[in-house]
Parts: sequence; C-alpha cells; structure tokens
Amino acid sequence: MTKVDFYILPDSSEVARELLACRLAEKAWRLGHRIYLHTQDAPQHQRLEEQLWHFRPDAFIPRPHPSIHLGWEGDPLEHHDVLINLSLNIPVFFSRFERVTELVCQQAAILAASRRHWRCYQQRGYPLQSHRL
Repeated sequence: MTKVDFYILPDSSEVARELLACRLAEKAWRLGHRIYLHTQDAPQHQRLEEQLWHFRPDAFIPRPHPSIHLGWEGDPLEHHDVLINLSLNIPVFFSRFERVTELVCQQAAILAASRRHWRCYQQRGYPLQSHRL
C-alpha cells in the first residue's frame, strides 16, 4: 500500500518548498529510487529543472536522468517508486507509487490543498505521517 508523508515547512516561501523537493529527490535518487516530481504547472516545472542543477553547490542531479522525471500533466507511465507532489491536486495515478510525498508551506492555498489531501488519503485508509521541519 502506498505510504504518504507530509513535510511541513515553517514558512510561506514557495522557493523553500521547491528546494525541499530537490533535497528529497536527491536523497531518494542517491538511495537508488526512481522519482517523479509532479509540479503544478509549466513554470514550476522549469524552475525545478533548473534548481535540480544548482540547489546545492557541492552536488547536483544530472539532467536529464532516467530515474528522475518531472511533469505536470499526463501520466508518468514508467514511474511507480516515489512521487513528490507539488500540485494543489492529488494526481489520479498516485496509488501506483510506493511512496507519496506532499510538501506543505504556510501559504493559504497550499495549506488548504494539503488539508484536503490529508483527508482524502486518510478516508481511503493510506498510512500517513507528518514531519515538521
């Protein structure tokens, strides 16, 4: 069954949320996982593509890389390991992933979406964990 983790940032910065996505993607990649970063839209997709190269001065995630995919529409058919969701919606294909990561910052729209996501996962019986950063 899919495990769902919510990472809760203390501030409202979208940049901090995107950098957390990069850090989590790097950690999962180094552990040998295949990662799909589901973005809200094309501009966020582009920012993350760039940030994956530069988010840490001492490391980078090679782009493109077959183990890391980014998208905002469509189904990442070949990926089923780790989903990092940056969208305000839960992707319809989430349940085929081993792990889902929801990233929460203190922006009203993201908080409201995250609460909806939590309730949805909870009502469907998925194991949930929250991590305050």
